[in-house]
Amino acid sequence: MNVLIIEDEKPAARRLNRMLAALNIEVKQMLHSVEESLNWLQNNEHPDLIFLDIQLSDGLSFEIFEEIEVKSAIIFTTAYDEYALKAFKLNSVDYLLKPLDEDELKVALDKFKENRPKQSNVQVNIEDIKKLLINPVDRKFKKRLSIKVGQHIKIISIDDIECFFSENKSTYIHTLEKRNHLLDNSLEYWEEQLNPEHFFRVNRTFIVHINAIKDIISYANSRLQLILNSYSESEIIVSRERVKDFKNWIE
Repeated sequence: MNVLIIEDEKPAARRLNRMLAALNIEVKQMLHSVEESLNWLQNNEHPDLIFLDIQLSDGLSFEIFEEIEVKSAIIFTTAYDEYALKAFKLNSVDYLLKPLDEDELKVALDKFKENRPKQSNVQVNIEDIKKLLINPVDRKFKKRLSIKVGQHIKIISIDDIECFFSENKSTYIHTLEKRNHLLDNSLEYWEEQLNPEHFFRVNRTFIVHINAIKDIISYANSRLQLILNSYSESEIIVSRERVKDFKNWIE
């Protein structure tokens, strides 16, 4: 199997390259823009599989499909929320959510090897996915949640939550009252329920509220450290793969 990586964040592309090399998978080329990808695909034999970021340096990667017929299987790598990603499941196009996880990568590759989807379907499905991602339908995000406290049920407004975090395979919230509460559902579930204008998943462990951020500090390896208004139990580091999206989110 040979692979093409199209990813505008070069550190993320190099990391994926290393992950694939560890699985004995050859990466033919790493590309970083729509224009560069079009030129390469027009002049080279298409690979078996393309790992494709959605947002590239010079536009959306969907523009590639508008210009040429891609004859490769596609696995999208994306930071879009879980709601939008439902389209990929419905259309039998696989995806990996950033930051990429080694186990999830292996699962996606095994799925590709087993199914080898017909690429004629990809051309048809791209428009459906594009419409959903660029012009999402009106959504109703969570405005409150209920927490069991002893024999009582406490109602907490979403705006009173500083962050959601995972710890020891459990999910918690930290509130403005400086208290932690255990939740029933996973961090992935809550990421789907939250308004992305107000909440951002900075790494695999934390989702933070925009109003909870007290300070942003430069950190090692091009990452960022967040200081929240009251949560201080552990460091909150914006992963290197998410820094660019985080900066766009706070603007």
